[in-house]
Amino acid sequence: MKKTLLVAVVAALAAPGAASAHARVSPPVSLANELQLYSLAVPTEKANAFTTKVVLTVPAGFSIDSFAPSPGWVRTLKQTGSGDAAVVQQVTWTGGHVPTQEDALFEFLAQPSRSGTYAFRVQQTYSDGSIVDWNGSESAADPAPTIRVASSLGGGGTSTLTVVALVLGALGLVVGAVALLSRGGRALA
Repeated sequence: MKKTLLVAVVAALAAPGAASAHARVSPPVSLANELQLYSLAVPTEKANAFTTKVVLTVPAGFSIDSFAPSPGWVRTLKQTGSGDAAVVQQVTWTGGHVPTQEDALFEFLAQPSRSGTYAFRVQQTYSDGSIVDWNGSESAADPAPTIRVASSLGGGGTSTLTVVALVLGALGLVVGAVALLSRGGRALA
C-alpha cells in the first residue's frame, strides 16, 4: 500500500510539469454530485502573440453554478433555461491579453452529475488571429482537457485516490496562485 501510494504521489507530481503545455481543467479527479471549485488554465505558447479569447464548451452532465471574477476578461454565456434551471453550454472569455509563457486562468464552481470521464473542448484565439482547438485525444498535439469523476473517493479510510486528488488539488491551487502573483508583479513593473 505504501509503495503504491508513493508511486501515485510521484506520478501526480510529475504530471503537472509534463502537462503544462496543454489546456487543462483542475482538479483532474473529483466527485460526482458535489459542488467543487474548478480551474481552466490555457497556456499562451505562441511567440510574439497574446491569448485574447478563450471558448470553453461544457460537456453534458457538467453543471456550472457560478464563476470567480476574471480581471481583464469579459465573460459571455451560451445557455439553455434561466435562473436555477439554466444550463451553461458554452463560456466565452474575451478582452484578455495573456503573453507568451503565461496561462489564462479562469475559475468556476461546478458539479458533475455522474461518474466517468468528462472532456472539455477549448478554443484559444491569439492576437494574430490564429486559433488552437484543444479538442484532440490524449495523444494529440492539442488534447482536450479531461477530468475523471468518481462516485466516491474511498471507504472509511484514506485511499490512494483521495491522497492523489488532494495533492493534485493543492498543486493546482499553488500553480494558480503563482501564476496570478507573477502576472500581478509584471503589471506593476
